[in-house]
Amino acid sequence: MGDSMKRLLQRIVRRMPTQNIQAALDKWGRLTAAQMQSLDFTRTKLMLSAQLLSMCEANRLTMKHITELEMIYVMDNPNQRMWHVYQLVDPSDGAQAVELIQFRVQLKDHLSELEGQVSLKIKKQTDDAVWIRISWKGSNDSQPTYVVHYLQTPYFFVTGLRSKQKPLLFQAVVHATKHCAVKDANLSGLNFAALRDLLMRQYQQFPSRYPTQLPEDNQTIPDARIEREQSQSKAYRHHLACEAFGNGELPQLQSAVYKLRTKFRDNSNKAMSQREEPFRCVVKFSSANLLESLRHCVSSGIASTPVTPLLSSVPLRGRNHFVVTENTAGSSQPDADA
Repeated sequence: MGDSMKRLLQRIVRRMPTQNIQAALDKWGRLTAAQMQSLDFTRTKLMLSAQLLSMCEANRLTMKHITELEMIYVMDNPNQRMWHVYQLVDPSDGAQAVELIQFRVQLKDHLSELEGQVSLKIKKQTDDAVWIRISWKGSNDSQPTYVVHYLQTPYFFVTGLRSKQKPLLFQAVVHATKHCAVKDANLSGLNFAALRDLLMRQYQQFPSRYPTQLPEDNQTIPDARIEREQSQSKAYRHHLACEAFGNGELPQLQSAVYKLRTKFRDNSNKAMSQREEPFRCVVKFSSANLLESLRHCVSSGIASTPVTPLLSSVPLRGRNHFVVTENTAGSSQPDADA
């Protein structure tokens, strides 16, 4: 077994959660039943890696087999990577009829034509996600690109893509999916499921209608009226929050970034206010669950209502990168980050 194979196997074991190693090796299926029984998963990862290396050498496994294990690890633990989302545009005739076999063949043929020798692995999950591992010519096998695409949808998710490889991948995906171009969806994050659910609206949204008044009751004493008004106000804020960000469990998006390119407005700072060039800064909101945090801020009255489009555009447009300019500062929607 070569050094690169050893390093890759050691890296996989080192990064894989200890409680998941046995299940991943079972899925892999490259070790015999006797070898699996002999593995001691209570040992340190360093010792377990050495034992696995010995078994792989005895079974004469190749880099191809080791990358299969890595792909299982990545598919089971997608949240350990930064994902970027791209959108396919201008579908041609037959785009909705593309099937897995056709997609696989055309993607591999086009990448090989553009890049030469390229190693490609494709697996389809039960949720119709097509996972693709690309090892580029001349690159290290331990630094592959992963692509996830749901057939018949205009989005694909990418991690580990270098800038020089981007046009090659985009051209191959466009060709394989029968589209004309690719654009940045301005959505990225570590939580793969959150990005997918946000784009594909796989979470509970909220009806837009809301009664102008809640049912009246017969209590007329001042305290009861105040309590009723507060209850109505709270219910209305909750409705606006759910209408803007969704109801029930929300995708665990972790950040939203706004690049400001607007005029500085502060009467107490004339030096800045009188500048001709736009004021430039970046504002980033971060949370373990950003949409849930924003919904809570609106419901509790911390954030004002109605909800500003700068915040509601995150779930509405399925993006978390925006540019705010003088032309968009007063409009209903901010620009997407280019």
